[in-house]
Formats: sequence, structure tokens, C-alpha cells
Amino acid sequence: MPRPHPPEFRRRAVELARQHAKPVAELARDLGISESCLRNWMAKADIDEGRGEGTTSEERGELVELRRKLRVAELEIEILRRAAAYFARENVLQNDVHLHRARHCCDLPVATCCRVMKVSTSGFYVAGAAGERS
Repeated sequence: MPRPHPPEFRRRAVELARQHAKPVAELARDLGISESCLRNWMAKADIDEGRGEGTTSEERGELVELRRKLRVAELEIEILRRAAAYFARENVLQNDVHLHRARHCCDLPVATCCRVMKVSTSGFYVAGAAGERS
């Protein structure tokens, strides 16, 4: 897949397409891009400038960020739910050795588990090594 064109190139291409008397196909060929690519850029610029309906680039970026935050929050909730169930079942105090044993029962990321449960990752690995010896 080719590298995306810089935003300045896109902006200038859209300006040329709007100002120029040349057909879009000819202008696109002169710029070395496909006609559909230039038309897509023009449509996106119309949306971003409020001339068309759709999701603007800014709104799209915000949606992406919010969805990422939601995934992180859902993962943290799952970690806490599993940890609470494990510690309630085992009736043990939360410490690194038990966290290490609990980690092997699920498929959650170590760093995230340790961050959510406020346990150092170094303690996690040290406890795991110590726990395996005993």
C-alpha cells in the first residue's frame, strides 16, 4: 500500500480541483493520483468544512479515542472482576504471590493487571519465580 499523501498536498489538490476549469480526472492525472482519490478528498473536505453531511475528521478522531478508552476501561473492569472472584474464592489477602498464581488462571495482560491492582510488575515476576520454587 502506498504511503499516504501529506495533508498539505491533499488540501492544495482540493483547492485546485475547486478553482480549476480542468475536469477532475485530468487534474488528478496531472497530480499523479487517481480520480477517485481526489473525489474522496473533495468529499471529505466538504464534510470537514460543513458543506456536506457525515462525520468530520475531528469527530472521527474523537470517536477513535473514546473507543480506545472504553476498551481500556472494560479490560480494567474485567481484571477487577476476576481478581475479586479469585481472592474471594481463595480467601487470601492480595499479595504478589497470589497475584502471580491468579494470573495463570486467566489471559489478561500482566502490566495492565498490575497497574489496576496497584502491584509492581517487578514484584509480580519476582513473586512468580518465588512461588514456583515453593
